[in-house]
Amino acid sequence: VQLQASGGGLVQAGGSLRLSCAASGRTFSSYVMAWFRQAPGKEREFVARITRNGDSTYYATSVRGRFTISGDNAKDTVYLQMNSLKPEDTAVYYCTAGDYRATSYVRDYNYWGQGTLVTVSS
Repeated sequence: VQLQASGGGLVQAGGSLRLSCAASGRTFSSYVMAWFRQAPGKEREFVARITRNGDSTYYATSVRGRFTISGDNAKDTVYLQMNSLKPEDTAVYYCTAGDYRATSYVRDYNYWGQGTLVTVSS
């Protein structure tokens, strides 16, 4: 199982970015896909997750209403649309896959991408 994240970059506060995570190697029909992030000196934290059939999404309080997670099963790709970005959103963003029981904890997820850096300037 391989996950490849992309789409990070430098953006001003209030701007938008869309992250992509392309999956390969297995069929993900039973997986939960999620995004986590890790800021310098901080622990990795949950951002958003989606079931592979797209019928359920869940967001961290800090991003709810600003970020949207979505998926395209035909492309085996998950997206994170980030709007109204704030300097505190600056972090390396990781996409990850877990089985159907995965919730909002790092320990729930078995497969991780390499991360993509998002920097939000004030």
